[in-house]
Amino acid sequence: MAETAYQKCINPDCGAEYGCDESFFKCPKCGDLLDALYDWDKKKVPTRLSDFGKRWASRNERLDFSGVWRFRELLNFCDDKFKVSIGEGQTLLQQNDNLAEFIGIKKGNLHLQYEGLNPSGSFKDNGMTAAFSHAKRVGAKSCACASTGNTSAAVALYAHHCGMKCTVFIGSGRIAFGKLSQAMDYGAKTIQILGDFDDCMKQVQAVCTELKLYLLNSLNPFRLEGQKTIMYRILEGLGWEVPDWIIVPGGNLGNSSAFGKAFYELKELGLIKRVPRLAIINATGADTLSELVNNRNLKWNGGKVDNKIISDFYAELTARNFSPHTCASAIEISRPVNLKKCLRAIDVCNGVVRAVSDEAITDAKALIGKYGLGCEPASAATIAGLEVLLAEKTIKPDEKVACVLTGHCLKDPNVTVNYHKEKMGKYSNPPIECANDLGQIIKLMST
Repeated sequence: MAETAYQKCINPDCGAEYGCDESFFKCPKCGDLLDALYDWDKKKVPTRLSDFGKRWASRNERLDFSGVWRFRELLNFCDDKFKVSIGEGQTLLQQNDNLAEFIGIKKGNLHLQYEGLNPSGSFKDNGMTAAFSHAKRVGAKSCACASTGNTSAAVALYAHHCGMKCTVFIGSGRIAFGKLSQAMDYGAKTIQILGDFDDCMKQVQAVCTELKLYLLNSLNPFRLEGQKTIMYRILEGLGWEVPDWIIVPGGNLGNSSAFGKAFYELKELGLIKRVPRLAIINATGADTLSELVNNRNLKWNGGKVDNKIISDFYAELTARNFSPHTCASAIEISRPVNLKKCLRAIDVCNGVVRAVSDEAITDAKALIGKYGLGCEPASAATIAGLEVLLAEKTIKPDEKVACVLTGHCLKDPNVTVNYHKEKMGKYSNPPIECANDLGQIIKLMST
């Protein structure tokens, strides 16, 4: 493959460029984030998005079966011989009219992008297939990540597939057992740090630098390339039409960053005429993005981000020994590594940021389950956020909305069971104790 892809620092005052045959998780020159970019050969990129759909006819081909590599011309940073796939991206865009009616959306206008159908049960597999492909290209033998759960599961699964050594760092008591069980089962060495995710993130960067390991957190620009394809599949599910809104949970902000990049590139290539709006939803117990954007006016500003706003806020967090807490463990992060790229996505997509309570998240999770799809708590932040945006009239009932459900309901079953069994919310559906008596059973069933 002729070299058409490269890495570039997002800091406009730096702008250093590197080849894709190198592995960095930060710009070696200035320490800022890197993008994977392309010198687009428009003769090799399909002229219509619908052309990608033709590959469904050749699903017996490994790369055409992948819901990531089916769109490979839009993330073509390595030869096909390096591209890893274990069937990721076989996901569902569900039109959910019952849930739409309940929350006040016009019939036909609410869609749920269910990423829980990926091999490891979350959206992370989209990024891992791309990142591990780059790892193979650069000849990596060992890898590591910090995780609230889903990343460790996906990294362990793909590392096993690629024959790579794998270490995952988790915070003490800060990971759902459904996710931890996967990392252990897939053979990862799991190190539990006495701290939260932010502590793990700090340590894994130091370890990868010291031991020359391949880092698989979303600092890795190639991971975000794979996550772009979630948006391609939403467009595919909508008959290649662009929705009015995309709603996504916050967390480490890799997804929102990837989605903004995806739409910017599609518009640049002339494959879409307009960009949808983006809503990023945090939990109130981990609301860094909401605080910085809504209360401290942090903006992308053409890449010239005001670093002092960020550093001052992080210093405040440190001074009060703040550690994030939310039932949505996947977004329990207070120092998101992709903050700047997310600011860019907000700029590209005219985005908004909101924070919702744990109570709103668990209620929304119960509603999603009741109306047909189980999801992890972080996923439900999208519906909780949608309800807020509808109430404030930011989103209108006749607008087309796609909510990203990031992970499977069995990722964190304790939250689900406790919500219902302990009657923690207005949609709780607890089990009913009954005597071992046919008459009593029939009486209960008739009420």
